[in-house]
Amino acid sequence: MKYISIYITGLLILISVSSCKKFLDLKPVSVSTDDTFWKNESDANSSVAAGYALLRKSLTASSGLAFYAYGDLPADEYTTGQNRFADVANINWSISVPAAETGDRMMLLRRYDAFYSAISQANRCIEKIPNIPGSEFASADAKNNLIGEAYFLRAFEYFFMARVWGDVPLVTNTGNPIEQVDQPRIAQEKVLEQCIKDVNTAISLLSWTYSSANNRAVRANKGAAHALLAHIYAWKGDYANCNIAATAVIDQNFYTMLNRENFLDIFKGKSTEGIFEISQSEPNEGTLEGISTYTLKNPYLTTQTENAFFTLNQLTLTELYNNNMDDLRFSKSFALLSTTDPICIKYANIRYNSGQNVVTAVAHNNLIIFRLADILLLKAEALAAQNQFGSARTILDDIRSKAGLGPWPGTDAALFDGIIAERGRELFLEGHRYYDLIRLARKTGVSKFGAKMSMADITAGKNYWPFDPALININKKLTQTPFWSSKM
Repeated sequence: MKYISIYITGLLILISVSSCKKFLDLKPVSVSTDDTFWKNESDANSSVAAGYALLRKSLTASSGLAFYAYGDLPADEYTTGQNRFADVANINWSISVPAAETGDRMMLLRRYDAFYSAISQANRCIEKIPNIPGSEFASADAKNNLIGEAYFLRAFEYFFMARVWGDVPLVTNTGNPIEQVDQPRIAQEKVLEQCIKDVNTAISLLSWTYSSANNRAVRANKGAAHALLAHIYAWKGDYANCNIAATAVIDQNFYTMLNRENFLDIFKGKSTEGIFEISQSEPNEGTLEGISTYTLKNPYLTTQTENAFFTLNQLTLTELYNNNMDDLRFSKSFALLSTTDPICIKYANIRYNSGQNVVTAVAHNNLIIFRLADILLLKAEALAAQNQFGSARTILDDIRSKAGLGPWPGTDAALFDGIIAERGRELFLEGHRYYDLIRLARKTGVSKFGAKMSMADITAGKNYWPFDPALININKKLTQTPFWSSKM
């Protein structure tokens, strides 16, 4: 992933803070830095900011596409012949990769290094910031928010890994990195318990408001923490608590739905609907390679004159939208629909730089993690799962009305499935579809992955990624994901 610039000044400390090193597989560095650092609010803020930078790195690995490669490509939105990404889309995750090809896309997706770098940074913040005297902060709230953000970041990274790999090593202390090289997998349930504990701590410390408008959505607040908690509970199938967490976000009235006539403004970032985002849209930011590179073409990406690298699955497009131009999410988010190669234009906020007779396209779209419509539909899902059909329909129909559609016409028996389909329409190419379809399969016993992953495969754990063999060679206590153990 190539960035024009990094928005987080805290990255500057990455050369001196030991937690920025690749975690669980590298030698330790001197702890002498800790004696001269962690003195004031500026140090604490820079350290937390570095955690966000490392989070971005973990979600933009593998040609800038990790977030979408995990959350969209294995579902049903796209087909592609792109090197390695075709295997990702087809859930052929055990494909052999030469060990020398350390930058191989599949190898990067099967490795957890970037995630543990971010977790290590969060661990250090959680340990060190509380020891900085309160007098060094503008207020007690300022100190609490920074600690709360660190707990949020750790919980988010572990939750993301749990959905990708299932059981993962769990490290919640800093200690000496060399003593933490060989770490066994911990049951996903235990990992999620830690996530819930961390999120609840974050909720107790964070404020609803932001320190500045510039921090809106790109730094965690109490709403982001409740949203994360709702997703954790949904993944666990604990829909009663999912409903409680989602309601906490909604009832605060801190976020508002953006008018669907301006739907694409959501992806420029920091809209009134955004709850948590990865910042990439500021003037000094932007990506040279990422989701825009693979899903756009001329005239929305003038540097791509051929077909888009990823091809929209026409069957899914028809199933979700039925070419209904009344649905503003469809009419605003897709283009070139009369051609054989239509595209999704959610990430078409492109600027062009010219230099040395070369035009470079720079994408300026935030990576949207949670937004209000997502949490509203997650609450509807939770209500439907608990047979509270009337309340679930009210939310579902309100979302549809704002998009330009009438009430959902299906039966109560099909409502859960209908809500997942609505999430597909609302959140197309936003990193949710794969996990939504897994939850649907668990609830209904029906897999919608076609031949590439049956219900029996899901029951056997095929939906969890394998670890790259290089990780197992490094970490002697690490075992392979059971489904893939005989296939690697």
